[in-house]
Amino acid sequence: MYSFSKMGRPLYKLVQMIVMVLILVNSQGIHAAEKGVTAEQMQNWREAGFGMFVHWGAYSYLAGAWEGEPVDGYAEHILRKQEIPLAEYREKVVAKFNPLDFDADEWVRIAKSAGMKYIVITAKHHDGFAMWDSKLTDYDIIDSTGFGRDPMRELRDASKRAGLLFGFYYSHAQDWSHPYGQRNSRDFGYEQPQKRGWFNQPEWTEYREKSWIYVHEKSIPQMEELILNYDPDIMWFDTHNWLPADMTRVIVERAKELKPDMIINSRGTPDIKDYFSTNDRPEYFQRTDKEYWEAIPTTNNSYGYHAFDKSHKPVSFFVDLLVRAAARGGNLLMNVGPMGNGEVDPVDVKLLTQIGDWLIPNGESIYGVERTPLAVQGWGDTTLKGNKLYLHVLNWPDSGELVVGGIKSGVKEAHFLVESNSSKLAMKRLNELDVVLSVPKKAPDELDTVIVLDLDEPVEADKTILLDPDVSSNMLHVFEGDLHGKAIKLGGGNIKSNFIKDWSFSGDYISWPVRANEENRYMITARYTGVGDSVGNVFIVEIAGQSFEATVEKIGKGQLIVLGEVSIPQGWHTLTVKSKKQRADSNLVNLTDISFVPVKKEVL
Repeated sequence: MYSFSKMGRPLYKLVQMIVMVLILVNSQGIHAAEKGVTAEQMQNWREAGFGMFVHWGAYSYLAGAWEGEPVDGYAEHILRKQEIPLAEYREKVVAKFNPLDFDADEWVRIAKSAGMKYIVITAKHHDGFAMWDSKLTDYDIIDSTGFGRDPMRELRDASKRAGLLFGFYYSHAQDWSHPYGQRNSRDFGYEQPQKRGWFNQPEWTEYREKSWIYVHEKSIPQMEELILNYDPDIMWFDTHNWLPADMTRVIVERAKELKPDMIINSRGTPDIKDYFSTNDRPEYFQRTDKEYWEAIPTTNNSYGYHAFDKSHKPVSFFVDLLVRAAARGGNLLMNVGPMGNGEVDPVDVKLLTQIGDWLIPNGESIYGVERTPLAVQGWGDTTLKGNKLYLHVLNWPDSGELVVGGIKSGVKEAHFLVESNSSKLAMKRLNELDVVLSVPKKAPDELDTVIVLDLDEPVEADKTILLDPDVSSNMLHVFEGDLHGKAIKLGGGNIKSNFIKDWSFSGDYISWPVRANEENRYMITARYTGVGDSVGNVFIVEIAGQSFEATVEKIGKGQLIVLGEVSIPQGWHTLTVKSKKQRADSNLVNLTDISFVPVKKEVL
């Protein structure tokens, strides 16, 4: 008998029928009057802005290591990556998982101290282990561990007491503990699919039909338990492309049937969603017209707790990410992986506290803001709320002047957002597109000093990027540019795709509209991720009648080429990057950004 249940099949079927009847009765009484997710609900979710994502399960006990050796990658995938037999996993991992130091109120306190306003936690990840008292299986935290408590109930209740939205992550399309849950060819005597989209291959036709057994035996019934017994605000599905669309659609439709007003992300099934989920581990964001979207960074490079992964990003990375997401109309659901004993890793607690130290006093500029109509600025980015424009100065100018580029609207006054620095700032209109503010030569807040512009009217903007000679560097990310051609497209913006990809046609190119208020000289650089088929390719960067050639020479992330000095005259220009020499069928270059460093500054 497999890990899903120790019951005999007839007894299991009887229990399942009873559960289904109870669920049907409850669902007709609880949600009969509800019509679906309202615009007000989505606005409340959007105004929350910043949430805590929690990956926590039996795998947390291992802390990213198996048999004394650290495991690369996501710690929550250790069962599959190390090909651990289920019986051994239950004995050596699940049975020893006993998080006696778990304190739901402390987790909520940590989240609130960071400025987070909603929590989503893994109720069931791909290992199939239920972190609640499931009546469908003994493979859960109550029946298979000595813990004896329901942490999902405790965290749900603590979140509600604190006024936070609460949701579950639920792995509906993968379950490595079930005979038809994908990616486990060790325990059931036959091969299971190991690649996304497997159901489109004819050799998996028979297995495809048997996948319905998993859908109806476990995926839907356990999801029903979570919805009916815990009444979550959010259901966060994942990896829908591990099941055929007709199966995932049945699952998600059932979720909506049980609780129509529950907010659902886009990873459940194609075409049924309340908001869009971006890639894992984001570094930068595309401009988008999607009304609601969310990004999910994590503190290091694993989502589950990994004691050996010391790649934690600094607080500046997450403040920058918060600003960039808000400026583009999105939410940030930041992940932490609590330890096996139930405590949040002190490294994560410190990081979250530092974020909160900035966010809580500056929250007006993040929560409930709209996407900005202004172009990215050399000194940072902007967010908008009504007739207030918030300047997020991430790269402080050293001249004592801050030029806001592309603002056509009238500005009544300017002041620092933080109360201790809220005195009015002197300002004047530089020209019809730009306003200049008098500011201290040292940043009041080195992470992000927020300045408020009170406008006379709704903001009207010009989207040409203004080069600023008074900041350390003007970064023109490829996501801020315009693509031209047949195949060229943008990556997803995460750790593995923060660049242009599929640049296979030599006639494709990227451009940025830029302008300068006065002539200045800059050192121009290009940053890319080198891959094998691009080595030896040559691209050319052109602006203001000047051109620079660069050869892709190195493999790896974050390769920097210093192209040389360029003189940018006053006026309007177009920056382009094009192919000069490119091997057939190769990707020209995985370009991330072109930067302009004023010559008086040191090249980074």
